[in-house]
Amino acid sequence: MLLIYNTATGPDLDAEARLQGHMTLFKELDASGTVLSSAALRENDGVRTVRLSSRGEAPAVTDGPFIEAKELLAGYYLVECETPEEAAAIAARIPCGAGGAVEIRPVNEEVTDLVRGEAPYRI
Repeated sequence: MLLIYNTATGPDLDAEARLQGHMTLFKELDASGTVLSSAALRENDGVRTVRLSSRGEAPAVTDGPFIEAKELLAGYYLVECETPEEAAAIAARIPCGAGGAVEIRPVNEEVTDLVRGEAPYRI
């Protein structure tokens, strides 16, 4: 999974160019059968953070993405790659804003399959 992080630094002057870049990249990855799923996430609208207690207390739900980080999770691509190098090459093509980053995280397929059981696969 390629997680896209951007910094919240005011108006985005390159938003249209970046959107076109994502559209081009998605079409290329889709045509090659590499992309399994992709989505853009809203910055703060409707975001909630649920903090779980280790002492058995009720979870605390707050408005906003208040995990302590300077970057906002902006979106993701779920891709199927043969090697970490292939994932890094795709990540390098993702249009991020200045100071943005793409984190590459392998999916734990064993646990994912256990959780899903016989449920149909949904993207």
